[in-house]
Amino acid sequence: MPYFVYEIKPAVSELVKNLEMLKEFEAYKEAKNFVKEQRSKLSAEDKTVYKIIFADNALQAEEQLMEKREAPIIQEWEK
Repeated sequence: MPYFVYEIKPAVSELVKNLEMLKEFEAYKEAKNFVKEQRSKLSAEDKTVYKIIFADNALQAEEQLMEKREAPIIQEWEK
């Protein structure tokens, strides 16, 4: 399965995300280096987020990125 790199720009609401697939990689290391390079180009005010996602295809990757995830419950000993 390939690694997909997405650029996520701030959207009007939290329910809708503005996704743009930038590249597809076979190796995680290549994807990680590409994302580091993209993040280094951002200014301090820029709210763009870059994500690497592992999926069967681009459609599945986008579905996973659009999912609403609940914040993890932090246990007392993890604080």
